[in-house]
Amino acid sequence: MLRILDSTLREGEQTPGVCFDVHVKLAIAELLAAIGVDVIEAGHPAVTEEIHRAVRVLAGRGLAPLVGAHARSLEGDVEMALECGVGFLGIFYCVSETRLADRATDLDGAVARITAVIRLAKARKPDLVVRYTPEDAVRSPFENVMTAAAAACAAGADVISIADTTGYMIPGTDRSMFDYITRLRAELALRGFQPQIAVHCHNDRGLALANALDAMRAGAGLIDASVLGLGERAGIVDLGTLLAVLASDFGLAGRWDLTLLPELYELVSRYARVSVPVNLPVTGRNAFTHCAGVHTQAAVRNPLHYQSLDPAIVGRAPEIALDHMAGMASLRFSLERIGYGDLPDELVRSLLKRVKEVGESGRTVDLDELLLIVRAALERDARADRVERLAS
Repeated sequence: MLRILDSTLREGEQTPGVCFDVHVKLAIAELLAAIGVDVIEAGHPAVTEEIHRAVRVLAGRGLAPLVGAHARSLEGDVEMALECGVGFLGIFYCVSETRLADRATDLDGAVARITAVIRLAKARKPDLVVRYTPEDAVRSPFENVMTAAAAACAAGADVISIADTTGYMIPGTDRSMFDYITRLRAELALRGFQPQIAVHCHNDRGLALANALDAMRAGAGLIDASVLGLGERAGIVDLGTLLAVLASDFGLAGRWDLTLLPELYELVSRYARVSVPVNLPVTGRNAFTHCAGVHTQAAVRNPLHYQSLDPAIVGRAPEIALDHMAGMASLRFSLERIGYGDLPDELVRSLLKRVKEVGESGRTVDLDELLLIVRAALERDARADRVERLAS
């Protein structure tokens, strides 16, 4: 069964300037639990005392998802994470030749360190879910990754996570995540291991979601994501987009309560001080908004003419934007929504002219402003009628 790990509280805090207070982290975690993610990666306790406290608070909250901690392959990091009471522990160590040289060690030394901390964690808490991540796996020698992964499995690791740390993979090329995960699973099976495979895909080339879906198709069972795709550099897979695609296109409708996504994104955006991009799929303000005249005319009749994703799955509805691109159909639709659907065509054409003038200033006319425009026009026409009657 596919599982989702949300890393907003760990990877997300690696976004420059983003740091959540403990009470905010708790509110985010409770929403993530209500949505139905499987693992909440709460942070790296060794980084600061405040993160250490937050991980401990979240782990003790009794949330339905597993609460996880991040750790280097150091006994001190593992001890600190275990002290927090987490149910999931992610251990990482890069096995590329350059990083091994930087650390003045070799593959054997790296494997010895990796396996020692996994055995320590499992000895202290046998039911702990342990994930080993060979950081920057996809740019490391495959045999190094295999050696470390197999040793980690033998030591008790439950999950092997393939990290595309720099967003290097490209679907349909010789850097295909589908091919990589397929090969990894086959090679591990030959050595007698069948761990759950996870993927942590960065978005440097804008392909994080595509690579994550490729990995899933190849048998990966755990996908990392974050709200707003927050994370190092260009971030990782955006949680809302991932869940909507899985629910809509991969037969997983009902697995998550996606109607809570707008509330979650508003919360994270506020305290991360990162705006939700208006064009962000699923959760962006314009994700289900139609603008151009041809689009709106068709969308008013049937939204599916210009939508392939049903906004209802995230508790939203199609919207019509009124600006310089507006046409009679979109204006009539909006007038009906404010109770003025029976205005004569001549007046509606006059209103459309005013709407377009506002739009050319770089603004859109929302329903509140449209009501003001209508009232002003009706008042103007009423005055004109009075003057005409007095003149006659």
